[in-house]
Amino acid sequence: MIRLRSCNRLILNAVSLVTLVTIGCGRSNPVSEISTADSGIPVIDLDYDPGSDWNGWRGPRGDGTAMEQSLLTEWDDSTNLRWRADVPGRGHGSPIVVGSAVYLATADDKTQQQWVIAYDRETGDELWRRLIHAGNFPSAGEVHKKATNANGTIASDGQRLYIGMLNGGSIMATALNPEGEILWQNEAGKFVSRFGYAPSPLTYKSLVIFPADNGGGGYITAFDGESGSVVWRIARSDASSYSSAVVASVGGRDQLLIAGGKTLSSYDPATGETNWQTPGLATSTCGTVVTSGDFILASGGYPQSETICVDGDGKKIWSDSTKIYEPSPIVSGDYLVGVKDDGVAFCWSVGSGEVQWKKRLGGNFSASPVIVNGLIYVSNLSGDTFVFRAGEAFELVAKNRLGNDCYASPAVSDGDLFLRVGVAGESGRKEQLVCIGSDS
Repeated sequence: MIRLRSCNRLILNAVSLVTLVTIGCGRSNPVSEISTADSGIPVIDLDYDPGSDWNGWRGPRGDGTAMEQSLLTEWDDSTNLRWRADVPGRGHGSPIVVGSAVYLATADDKTQQQWVIAYDRETGDELWRRLIHAGNFPSAGEVHKKATNANGTIASDGQRLYIGMLNGGSIMATALNPEGEILWQNEAGKFVSRFGYAPSPLTYKSLVIFPADNGGGGYITAFDGESGSVVWRIARSDASSYSSAVVASVGGRDQLLIAGGKTLSSYDPATGETNWQTPGLATSTCGTVVTSGDFILASGGYPQSETICVDGDGKKIWSDSTKIYEPSPIVSGDYLVGVKDDGVAFCWSVGSGEVQWKKRLGGNFSASPVIVNGLIYVSNLSGDTFVFRAGEAFELVAKNRLGNDCYASPAVSDGDLFLRVGVAGESGRKEQLVCIGSDS
């Protein structure tokens, strides 16, 4: 009897172990790779100069850098606000500004609806609201309690608007015209969600590109912006990671750069072919890669911690054990600046990796900074926006409070700063889109 009970316990333990392993592995979705030779769709240049438009995640260059312009450094709930508009539902995607309109994505968990909304950039009046998906939301256990079902920022090539959303177990890519008509929808690929979908799409020539690292099998899919046909798709690791990609010209060529899956990777944005992969960073990352001249810099994530600098061929120049996880870093002159999730700002020399200074700003951070006129603007989760100068030393210029929280990164256009903030009210939290600027 004793031996039988011991045997039963061993069997139960073995079954439990197999169950845990199976649950941990989750579903697997083999990625169907497509090459440009398979699709036969040419990649062509588009006649679009963003100018003062803020046309995607982290602006026209994808690195948080805004063109030189007159931008206010001080405001509050009653000062230097041009307008404020209510936003239904919830989202962490940033606003974008294209021409005379401001666009953003949002989602209502109660009704299971995902939208794109357009606002007049001069008045804040709602121009249109387009339902993208109804129903088929991931379960509550598949989305981080801090996240939303509209985490991504819209991208625009001047002709169309693009957004990717997790719906029905897939990443669904949608293209709209500036008037809000849906032009096409197509599946980028299946998606096994651990904490939700975070990356934003980016445009490159006639392509719109959607990264989707996930535990079922990661991939990057590039669509033809006009037709919605897949031009290329490449497989990545099965790491659940959350970084957006960026295209930058480094080392004499355009490189599609993305962190995650314990590597910093470079691809040819026109074909998806791998240029190089450098081990490092972390399994899961959130921040977007930045560049400075011939240097490529990235930081993150979980569970490993690293900030690295490589050259245009992926050769590691320096490494630091500090990590900037949710917010993306930014380049200020010869310096790399980042604000950790816990509110400590770091500054490194781009060339050497030497820490120039570190400063506790206060609060916790998810939003990524922008830089205008040599000043960095970044908001924390309490609604405070810090404006500071970053160089050999830290110089705080202003600290401004607006609303009760701020998860989304700002947009900058023609002397106006656009923030998506949370505001507490009698019926609970609601979101607002705010335009900060001077009418004088």
